[in-house]
Amino acid sequence: MAIQWFPGHMHQTRKAVAERVKETDVVIEMLDARLPGSSANPLLAEMTGHKPTLKVLNKQDLADPALTARWLAHYNALPETRAIALDASETAPAQRLATASQALAPTRGGMDKPLRVLICGVPNVGKSTLINTLVGARKTKTGDKAGVTRLEQRIALADDFYLWDTPGMLWPRITVERTGFNLAASGAIGRNAYDDDVVALELLAYLKAHYAALLRARFDLGRLGLDETAIAGLRDEDLLDAIGRRRGALRSGGRVDAQKAAEIVIQEFRTAALGRVTLETPEEFAAWWAEGQARDAERTARKAAREAARGQGRRKGGGAPAPDVD
Repeated sequence: MAIQWFPGHMHQTRKAVAERVKETDVVIEMLDARLPGSSANPLLAEMTGHKPTLKVLNKQDLADPALTARWLAHYNALPETRAIALDASETAPAQRLATASQALAPTRGGMDKPLRVLICGVPNVGKSTLINTLVGARKTKTGDKAGVTRLEQRIALADDFYLWDTPGMLWPRITVERTGFNLAASGAIGRNAYDDDVVALELLAYLKAHYAALLRARFDLGRLGLDETAIAGLRDEDLLDAIGRRRGALRSGGRVDAQKAAEIVIQEFRTAALGRVTLETPEEFAAWWAEGQARDAERTARKAAREAARGQGRRKGGGAPAPDVD
């Protein structure tokens, strides 16, 4: 199942970013430290590829610290790119952002050449919370659901440091299936775009392989006679069922309510009640991306072949064209 979510206001954001980037010195892209690859917008990379970029791995306090270090090394190895990790509720992140941004645009600064920074990110990545912390007041609305910020706004962080904030933006078609599931699990995708039980099962598939000890401890699965090896070997559906039973998510007759169990799993991940978890390594994401690109290329080739067949049929006066199946 592919997850897609690109509401109308994101088209306007796309246009606004394309215009604003022309007069921007540095682009700050806020990423979710629990899914740094999945939360990196390839559409943004296309529009701002020629601009120095600061990757901010936000919500580091929720992520696996060892994997955060690996992702920072990965991004810091890229040209014209710097990466830092922070928690948007930090009381004094402004100096870190200013210093990193200035290093990417050393010729900018001062009243005659103020540093112009554009900040972007997927929905619900913590951008508004960060900005409110930077300015010490509620300049932007915050919330725990995707799509709260809808308007572009300029914020002066200093006399010579201007920050342009943009609404959270995804991309029209998510070609990496795993990315869609990870974004949904994090809360970056609107609730009407996915089923909780499907996302929870995908989430558990990763967690049981990499964080079985956290699952066992948080849901007290030892009471069911499950050790880490047994948890890792369970079917995803059976693991969800076990969690539902431990948390009392039951219907009449003692059957597990899969919807309630799924909501529990997703919420435990989002709040880090489960523990500090990261859903991808740089190497894993690179493999997922390559697979997604290959499937997308095949889809494009099939579509081109159908269009060519239609054109040939029209020229020859042939029968009905083959239906689209993608």
